Formats: sequence, structure tokens, C-alpha cells
Amino acid sequence: MKGLVVSAEWSPKPGYVVSEFERTTGKAITGNSIWKNPRLEVKEVPDPTPGPKDVVLKVRACGVCGSDVHFYETDNEGYMLYPGLTKFPCVIGHEFSGEVVAVGKEVKDLKIGDMVTAEEMIWCGECVPCRNGYPNQCLNLEEIGFTINGAFADYILIGAKYCWKIDEIAERYGDREKAFEAGALVEPTSVAYNGMFVRAEGFKPGGYVVVFGAGPIGLASIALAKASGASKIIAFEISNKRRELAKLVGAEYVYNPTEVDPVEVILDITKGAGADMLVESAGAPTKTIPAMEKTLAIGGKIVQIGRAAERVPVYLEYFQTHAGQIFGAQGHSGYGTFQNVIRLMASGRIDMTQIITSKFSLSDAVSAIKKTSQREDGKVMVRM
Repeated sequence: MKGLVVSAEWSPKPGYVVSEFERTTGKAITGNSIWKNPRLEVKEVPDPTPGPKDVVLKVRACGVCGSDVHFYETDNEGYMLYPGLTKFPCVIGHEFSGEVVAVGKEVKDLKIGDMVTAEEMIWCGECVPCRNGYPNQCLNLEEIGFTINGAFADYILIGAKYCWKIDEIAERYGDREKAFEAGALVEPTSVAYNGMFVRAEGFKPGGYVVVFGAGPIGLASIALAKASGASKIIAFEISNKRRELAKLVGAEYVYNPTEVDPVEVILDITKGAGADMLVESAGAPTKTIPAMEKTLAIGGKIVQIGRAAERVPVYLEYFQTHAGQIFGAQGHSGYGTFQNVIRLMASGRIDMTQIITSKFSLSDAVSAIKKTSQREDGKVMVRM
């Protein structure tokens, strides 16, 4: 079968201390400090064979994530931009849906022909964080498309316990092909859901919500805020196309942050009250966090979902006097997240297929990554 493979040189930056874990596993904990000169290529890879508890999916749709773009993009020294856990070479792609074509002998809940999406976080369920209810912080974590082969491929092997049926979504749309595209959007929407409603525990209906960055995660955050009863949703995004998409999924106030002062805008729209929840999905915290902390409502929450290997100064006095909080979020597993996002899609409360703006074939997947790097699209989708 064919897959989109990322390869790179293991070349730790001067001064970076490689841990014993990194040496023994070949996994980089801080990817952009180790992997140099990344390369993307659609090539032949081995066909997967299921173990007793696994399934093989024929991939039908896979979305391009900002993380995939960060594998492709590099800094001035040639190091890839993605800052997280990685092991190369690896077939990338982790926002996907597909059809079950093979099942392991111990799999009971899935059968050949089932339409499913799947989690990207491959948690063990046995380490202390998993046992304490933190699957996204699993000590033995593998990540589809980051450390193990992903879904920009004809087929993918995955444990059955990470799969979720999307029959209800198919019933909603009455179209299998559109359901597969919606299914591929469950993962990024779940990332936003995890940050806003699991980690930060949501906001009260009627609250004011601000989203910085209207890429796919930001757009999902806007849609979720609307579905959850936000009375005002404000979005900041530099891309013209993405600003239009932000309005489409539910933001009433949308601005280019290079043309306005976000602090003035937020305080004006909220009549000085500030925002109850501010979502950082731009991956530019040095630019966004200063504005966020100045516009916190009393008891307000900042949710950091965008990834960036940067240190950000914060004025703690403001958080103390405003009873403010910052929540770090990664992943999407556990807490009913996938189940609830699928239900929201099936009910029609959110329709994330609206943000799909470009489609590519697997053979042209490198072009899909390059297109996404222009940061003009909502979601770029690769269809198999």
C-alpha cells in the first residue's frame, strides 16, 4: 500500500540534552530540538495485519492538521517546527475515518463494514496517569501519525478500543461520503472540546467567548461555543478566508488582529466586562496571551490549545485580582469526548463539514500539506 511518510535526521541542537528515554526509544520528546531536514514522500509501505485486539481500516478521509504542517516547516537551522513527541520515519495523518476491513479474533464490538473514526492518542490504560484518569498524559503514549504509522495511507492498523462508530453521523447526512468527511473532523473538534469543556470545565450559558486563531481547532472552538450557549463570540484571525469561515460557524464579531487592537475590541464589545473564556488556538502565545490576560472577566479562563515552543511572560497579579485561570490542554481521549462530539454532529448542533475548503488525493498528499501551510484554508482533506 502507499502512505505519506515523513523522514528526518536525528541531530540534537547544540546544548540540548538527550534523555535516556529518547536514546533508548528513538522518540524525541521535544521534536523541534532533535529532528532536522524533514522530508515528505508518498511511498510504498507494508500492508498492516491485525493482532487479536486490532482492526484494519480502509482509510476514506484524512484531514491535514497544523501539526502535519509543522513536520514540513523548518526554522532557520533546518529543524522542524513541531515541538512534541515524535519518532521518524512515520506515516503521518491522524484526523481520519474509514471502513473496517479486517478484525482481530478478540474484537467483539466492531465488524467488517463498520464506519468509524478513531482517537489519535494511543494510551496504555495501565500507567499511573491513565489509572488516575489522565489518558492524554499517558506515560507510555504512542500517537498515530507522530510515533506510529498514521492515516495518510490506503489502510491503517489500530486497536479496536480507540475506534468510535459514526453510524449516527451517516444517518444525519444520508450520504456515506459526507459522513466519512465529517468523521475525519471528529478528532480536531474533540481537541477543542477537551480544552474548553474537559480541562477548563466550560463556561455558563450566556458567557462571552473569544477565540484567537480560526484554523480548524479555532473554528471548532467557535462552533462548540455557539452550541453551548455563548451570548457573544469574538474571533481574531489574519486570513480573509478563515474570517469568513469563523462567521459561518458562529462568530458574530470577527477581526484581523493586525488591523485592530484586540484588547480595545474585546473590552468594547463586552462593555468592559471582559471574556469568560479565551481560547488560544493560533499557536502564537507571545502575541495572544498578553491581550488575553488584559481582557479576562472576573473568574475568566484562558485555554491554551495551540502548540508553540515558546516561553510567555504573564502578569500574575492580574490573574490573582481577577480570579483568573490558565488551562493547558492536549489530546482528546477520555471523559466522553469523542462520544459527545459525534452526538453533536449527529444532532446537527454543529456541522464541521462547512470548513472543508480543499480536497486532494493520496498521491497528491504532499501538495495538500503545502496548501495547508499557506494558512488560508479551513480544513484541507485528503480523500482515499
